[in-house]
Amino acid sequence: MLRSCTQLVKGLTCRPSARCRLDAVRSRGVVDRISLVPFSNASVTTDCALPNDSWSPDMLEQFNKFMEMTRDGTWKRLPSYRKFMEKVTLGGKEYVLKRAPNSRFFMRSIDKEGLGFEYVMFLNQAQKRLVCLFQPGIYLEGPPGFAHGGSTAAILDSTLGGCAFYMAGRIMTGNLNINYKSPIPLGSVVLVESKLDRVEGRKVFMTGHIRSADGQTLHAEATGKSLFVLSQP
Repeated sequence: MLRSCTQLVKGLTCRPSARCRLDAVRSRGVVDRISLVPFSNASVTTDCALPNDSWSPDMLEQFNKFMEMTRDGTWKRLPSYRKFMEKVTLGGKEYVLKRAPNSRFFMRSIDKEGLGFEYVMFLNQAQKRLVCLFQPGIYLEGPPGFAHGGSTAAILDSTLGGCAFYMAGRIMTGNLNINYKSPIPLGSVVLVESKLDRVEGRKVFMTGHIRSADGQTLHAEATGKSLFVLSQP
């Protein structure tokens, strides 16, 4: 979980070839105190959280909606990469992240776009919220035509964990309780929302849910017992 959250915070600059031009926004709060050292290989630092040909019109519509909300700095788009960073500086301390040779970030492990996890996350520091736009690809199938429950858990874990990281710091998943309400159709677009409830010592309590883009269908929810534990330096 730590690695998946660390991997989110590299920067906000859009590739020149992206379909839309992204306006830079000023970081706030915890994000101001984080800096990362990227790999030198440009192929592993390509931002995967930008529109590609696999994105449906609904995905693009939601993306553009949230990009509009980043203009005043209240929301921030988070980049995402296939590889982990080697080092992270958090609160003035530098940490070396151990990783296996040729490893890949699980959520970005499929090369071809549109087959696995297609998603982009947006952070609202002031509201202590993180929203993920998620379009599950056909390689995530469980019941015919629907996303596997494990992929639902994975995107919830990453979204809640990402929010916990930005709000509280370096964390690991301690407990995640999920209630499945309705299966997610493959290729559909859903909103995964997470919010910080409270921090008690090293325990970070989060809540979250997954709804259809129109807000009419509740697909899953993570209860108030979802727990992330602050890691020791």
